[in-house]
Amino acid sequence: MSNGDVLDRWRTYKINNDLESRSWLIRHFAYLVKITAGRVITNLPPSLERDDLVSAGIMGLIKAVDQFDVSRQVKFETYAIALIRGAILEMLREDDWVPRSIRERVKLLERTYNAVESRLGRPGTDDEMATELGVAPEEYQKMLVETGRTSLLSLEDILVGSDAGEKLHLSDVLSDDNAPPSIEAELHERKRMLGKAVERLPERERMVIALYYYEGLTFKEIGKTLTISESRVYQLHTQAVIRLQGYLQRDLELFH
Repeated sequence: MSNGDVLDRWRTYKINNDLESRSWLIRHFAYLVKITAGRVITNLPPSLERDDLVSAGIMGLIKAVDQFDVSRQVKFETYAIALIRGAILEMLREDDWVPRSIRERVKLLERTYNAVESRLGRPGTDDEMATELGVAPEEYQKMLVETGRTSLLSLEDILVGSDAGEKLHLSDVLSDDNAPPSIEAELHERKRMLGKAVERLPERERMVIALYYYEGLTFKEIGKTLTISESRVYQLHTQAVIRLQGYLQRDLELFH
């Protein structure tokens, strides 16, 4: 199937509201749901099955197909994955299965990252973080892997205002040429702030964020690319997202 054929389907659906083309597009991009569901989380709670993730992801895909503007300067795959992942994460949050201990660990790590960086003027190394937490480096690395695999840490859902319940989703910062000027200005500011926050990350963490969220690689593929273990990729991703949460929460005024 050529890109031209896919574009023709988009035009037929959007211009003529052709439901057959809509169904075709959903089927054509259905593979994104399976891929994304496999990346969202490794360990599912007993109450859920992989099919539950897929069902939620399909709803995200349908929303992406219905809302996507073919004239915007964003690949549909990038837009769709953000909405698919968001739908899956929302379903998991409604189930509220993440243990309290894991939520508390995320908060502890965020506070520790902030404290170390404020004191040193730069992000802390693994050894410095382990020392600050009073654990061995190996225990700190294990903590990161377990936190990343059993929590819902994701760049798509960085809390930027817990009191107001505001959340910054990756799909929110994708450009939309048809957005009203006020909305476009807000999204531009969010994109700028997210970009600045990512630039503050250590180099390896920036690379993991870029490869995972913008290049669409799996953790396993990122490990091969960077010649590190998959567990190490989990660690870097967990560190990066927790750091980003801290960076963005310090600038809440920009989101009011």
